[in-house]
Amino acid sequence: MDTIPGTRIVPVTPANFPELLKLIEGLAAYEHLDPPDEAARGRLFADAFSDPPRYEAYLAMADGVPAGYVTFYHTYSSFLARPSLYLEDIFVREEFRHRGIGRELFSFCRNIARERGCGRMDWQVLTWNEPAIRFYENEGGKRLEWYAYRIGREEL
Repeated sequence: MDTIPGTRIVPVTPANFPELLKLIEGLAAYEHLDPPDEAARGRLFADAFSDPPRYEAYLAMADGVPAGYVTFYHTYSSFLARPSLYLEDIFVREEFRHRGIGRELFSFCRNIARERGCGRMDWQVLTWNEPAIRFYENEGGKRLEWYAYRIGREEL
C-alpha cells in the first residue's frame, strides 16, 4: 500500500523481521519498558509466522528505510457478533514523525477492519502519552469508561 510519497506499508516477513524487532525496541525505549528478551524474540517470530499467525505485523517503509510499524490481531465481540481488530502497537521512529506515517498506519488498520467485517477497532494508550491521546481523538477515537486490568504470567 502506498502512503505519502516514498512511503509504503509492507507485511513483515522472515527476511525483514529483524527490522520489526529494532522498531519494537524503539517503542520499548519510548514507553520506558524493557524490550523483549531473546526468548520473547523467538516467540514473536514463531507467533508471526505460525499457521494461523497469532498476530499480524506491517512495516512503514519511508524511502526504503523502516520508519514505523503496526501490529494487530483479532478478538471477538459477542454483543456485535463480529470480530474486532485489536491494535496492539503502532510506532513511528522519532526522525520520521510528523510526516503522516502514523496516520497512514492507523488508516491501514481501519481499512483492514472494514474489509474483514469487524464491528470495531480497539486499543489502549498510556495515560501519560498525550501526543498519542490527541492523535487518536483527532482520528475519531473515543475514550471508554472502562478500567484496564491485567493478570501477569506469575499470577496465572
